[in-house]
Amino acid sequence: MYTPPFFKQDRAASLKFAEERGFGTMCAFDGKRPIASPLPFYLTYAADGTPQAAFHLARHNPLLKLAGGEASWLLAVNGPDAYVSPDWYVSPDQVPTWLYQSVHLSGPVRLLSDDELAVQLEVLSAKFESWLLPKKPWTSAKMTAGRLETMKKGIVGLVMTVEEVEGSFKLNQHKSEADYAAIANALDGGDADAKRISQLMRQARPQIFADDTNMLEGSAS
Repeated sequence: MYTPPFFKQDRAASLKFAEERGFGTMCAFDGKRPIASPLPFYLTYAADGTPQAAFHLARHNPLLKLAGGEASWLLAVNGPDAYVSPDWYVSPDQVPTWLYQSVHLSGPVRLLSDDELAVQLEVLSAKFESWLLPKKPWTSAKMTAGRLETMKKGIVGLVMTVEEVEGSFKLNQHKSEADYAAIANALDGGDADAKRISQLMRQARPQIFADDTNMLEGSAS
């Protein structure tokens, strides 16, 4: 991933982002063309601390033919993104750009045993069911045994040993305070992704917006 120094994230922040997102695009090269599939995943860690991305694929997915070798796969994990118009800057002579969060995890992939797949499915569903609390979490115990086993036969479990972690959070960190605040304010009036980018910008440089907060508090008193 090309990442200018301003936007580069450290390993810990990148892994945290990937784990919290839990969804990405797995990519591999078959010697002639790239193959990719969007999928959910979760991170776990080996005894030596090496990150591992656990996931599964449909049994007929062409990616499976590439598993178990030495070739490195790439898991691209993206967060919110938003277009920025040059008209929103305070400074003149700006150009259009795009703000975003993205993390790439790469490494070799191996197949899981049926027992390992069973564990993975429980962990994966528990991860995402927890997002829906206070809803009572769904578990595979709600399925009949025959139906569950039939569904499991249609998928194959895999795990990536993550050898490289790259993170880029482009949030206009290199801009002046005036331009930074202007873009954050403009994005706050956009769609859900734009609002999230605005929120992330405010969290990254809260001192820029402290005066605005104090003014609002003063006007409410």
